[in-house]
Amino acid sequence: MKYLTLGIILSLALIGCTDKDMAPAKTAAEKPSTADISAGKTIADRDCKGCHGLNGGGAAPAIPHLAAQRESYLLASLKAYKDGKRSHAALRDMAAHMSEADLRNLAAYYASLPPVAATPPKNGPIVFPYERGKELAVACAKCHSEDGNSKSPGIPNLAGQQPLYFVAAIQEYLHAERKTAPMHAKLRSLNKIERESVALYFASQTPAERAAPPVGDAAAGQPLSAVCGGCHGPQGVSTDATTPSLASQDFKYLVDAIKAYRKTRAHKGMRHSIADLSDRDIENIAAFYTVQKSRPAEKGQTFIQDLAEKCNRCHGAEVDNPAMAVPKIRGQDKDYLVMALRGYRDDRRESSTMHRMSLPYSDSIIESIASLYASQPAK
Repeated sequence: MKYLTLGIILSLALIGCTDKDMAPAKTAAEKPSTADISAGKTIADRDCKGCHGLNGGGAAPAIPHLAAQRESYLLASLKAYKDGKRSHAALRDMAAHMSEADLRNLAAYYASLPPVAATPPKNGPIVFPYERGKELAVACAKCHSEDGNSKSPGIPNLAGQQPLYFVAAIQEYLHAERKTAPMHAKLRSLNKIERESVALYFASQTPAERAAPPVGDAAAGQPLSAVCGGCHGPQGVSTDATTPSLASQDFKYLVDAIKAYRKTRAHKGMRHSIADLSDRDIENIAAFYTVQKSRPAEKGQTFIQDLAEKCNRCHGAEVDNPAMAVPKIRGQDKDYLVMALRGYRDDRRESSTMHRMSLPYSDSIIESIASLYASQPAK
């Protein structure tokens, strides 16, 4: 995965695992025996039960469950509010009036409670982005084929295409910034998560190899493609989710698309790059890329499962290292998980580079990973 990067590639979000969180916790946080759970209950009854209840369960969507949470994480979070490093106004004010002992006792109290029961998905089994995208992609099959390998001249391949570019292209069709076809009207019925899911599905398909086109000289096009390789990758296989792969693309589509940058497509870099190319040059470049072998840009079939395995390295219930002030997330409120993950992605919560997310379909990924953990029994 790329800047996961996804270099997306993504890099994936592990909730709460900041560089500072990974540092050894202070001695006080490592000795729960010094805390007074009874005193912590008194504080919770006075200040916290309105939102988190005395049982540690969030009273409304997007309010996190605190019951059975790691004591080191709860204490670190409370201190972050007290020190003004977290931005929730009410919690900052509340924590500011607590002593160090109060914070320690409160954290110990909620950590001592049994976990809140996991909430089953409201609409039945969790639907992951790849499966959702596969269902929606049926509407594209008439022109692009079921797996995204188009067979009609002038119709672009979608198989293996970079997902962020794919989503951006959809927007351009919707805004009439590209030449549209009647079938593009169906795109208007898709919401953001659905578009991202379709992008993931097609990005995960294997592009078919193509025969040499009847016009154009691939050998002559190879040296001319040097100016393209800096963005589109060697042999036209992009490693940047914002930049399309050109390898194994339909010849006529490539020719038409490149020429469109002369007048109708608004991209200064592309317009400058092709300014001195003749029609024959463009045909030769297109011929070169058409016969190059491409590959899937993503592995959406197992994406969520692979991501969960990464998350579990720090957030799994079996990870019990007091020096790691990271939360358990199984059985956590789904809306809270979504909010937290979006906060890391959008730089509204402190996070290390490892946890920055830049997936093009990040909302769909966030929705699914949050649903997955919310539905699991807390431990």
